[in-house]
Amino acid sequence: MGTRLRNIRTGGSLLVAAALLVSGCSSGSSPSDDDTEYALPTQTPKELQPYYDQKLSWRDCGVPGFQCASMKAPLDYEKPQEGDIKLAVARKKATGPGKRLGSLLVNPGGPGGSAIEYLQSYAAIGYPEPVRAQYDMVAVDPRGVARSEPVECLDGKAMDAYTETDTTPDDQAETDLLVAAYKKFSRGCEQKSGKVLPHVSTVAAARDMDVLREVLGDQKLQYVGASYGTFLGATYASLYPSRTGRLVLDGAMDPSLPARQMNLEQTEGFETAFQSFAEDCVRRKDCPLGTGTPEEAGKRLKAFFRSLDKQPIPTGMDRELGESLATTGVIAAMYDEAAWPQLRDGLATAIEDKDGAGLLFLADSYYERDGDGKYANLMFANAAVNCLDLPPAFTSPDEVKKALPEFEKASPVFGEGLAWASLNCAYWPVRATGEPHAIHAEGAAPMVVVGTTRDPATPYKWAEALAEQLETGSLLTYNGDGHTAYGRGSDCVDSAINRYLLQGKAPADAKKC
Repeated sequence: MGTRLRNIRTGGSLLVAAALLVSGCSSGSSPSDDDTEYALPTQTPKELQPYYDQKLSWRDCGVPGFQCASMKAPLDYEKPQEGDIKLAVARKKATGPGKRLGSLLVNPGGPGGSAIEYLQSYAAIGYPEPVRAQYDMVAVDPRGVARSEPVECLDGKAMDAYTETDTTPDDQAETDLLVAAYKKFSRGCEQKSGKVLPHVSTVAAARDMDVLREVLGDQKLQYVGASYGTFLGATYASLYPSRTGRLVLDGAMDPSLPARQMNLEQTEGFETAFQSFAEDCVRRKDCPLGTGTPEEAGKRLKAFFRSLDKQPIPTGMDRELGESLATTGVIAAMYDEAAWPQLRDGLATAIEDKDGAGLLFLADSYYERDGDGKYANLMFANAAVNCLDLPPAFTSPDEVKKALPEFEKASPVFGEGLAWASLNCAYWPVRATGEPHAIHAEGAAPMVVVGTTRDPATPYKWAEALAEQLETGSLLTYNGDGHTAYGRGSDCVDSAINRYLLQGKAPADAKKC
């Protein structure tokens, strides 16, 4: 449990969001486990050459217009002789006309989001037509994710119990139950996926992308990464600056922050997003949080959460809506203002009619739980990557208790729950190999870093920080709501990114839309 970046379907659109119940955001490390940025040798090591020389056997995906293949990578790049991991790859070839520019690799974030699903459901059909005409649109599910030897942890019923666990414990007994839930989740991951857990770091995933670049026949990596995908892309640039082409990092993360600070700043981001929602809501006659100020609306929402903590409400299904699931449902709608009407409806039926079905639907979409009670692997992979990439935000309940005032100041509505949600990596079965560190990527080609001013999951100041760290980073600002900016309706943003991807012309640093 905790605040992590991930995918969600809300209101019919695929967004990049934050996983409430899987801990703070991530960073990476070198094979020597220090916190110093490093670039790998430009000469491919002899023992890795067979991976770079492999040929992909493309086949029909079952989705019109797409081809799929499997790619081998070493399970452990430092010990490639110890075995392989199979990674799923998909592509949709450039539609033409015009000059083909090679492959454009896409990643929607998470960690744990399926890049192939993102490619097939959005990127390869929803990116601007000129981009799709000149690039082969390509995705690889990162190791441990979706089709690439996925991490597994709990079955559906056990995950239901996990997502319903109270993350605002009122006494020692409830604290013990929360800790027990984290431990059970971690044990499940170790029992079902112990072999892969030590090998799903962001550094390893970035190295996989370089193998794929070579296998696809591209001299440079062209890439669009959203949310956590920005950290994956920046990590690639730090490892392979001379092979970095046109990289778009949208909804950027700041890799220099430790998990605790990152979680705290993300908590502030959720509060900023909620205040924007509440400001819009209280102007409406039908606002379920009443009229008045956004702060007063926040107090009413917090009181509603507290009432669910004492007495969950029915949903018309075999599960009730308690505080944790209701909070997840609200957070789910913070990622796109297009989901605000759905949130208002869900809150209205829950508060006025004692029917939690609407908020439960939002929460289930967030967790990628289907109607049969089965969960996608996103939540499992999310924890596996994040807990490996950074030391835990907190190592004991006592540390959380000391931090509560700071988190609650950052967000009166969400702070308490998000602080406790940052505890889960304390019980992870594999020691973290990463440390927070700035990424400079000296010698890389110009990169575009995109930040949204009221982004809930990746606060705008993270984009400012990453653009400042990168030697060749330029900052593109979108003044608006929601998480990420490309393809969200801003002609200014889209035109700037399209020009960069098609012509290699990065927008002027500090350009605002």
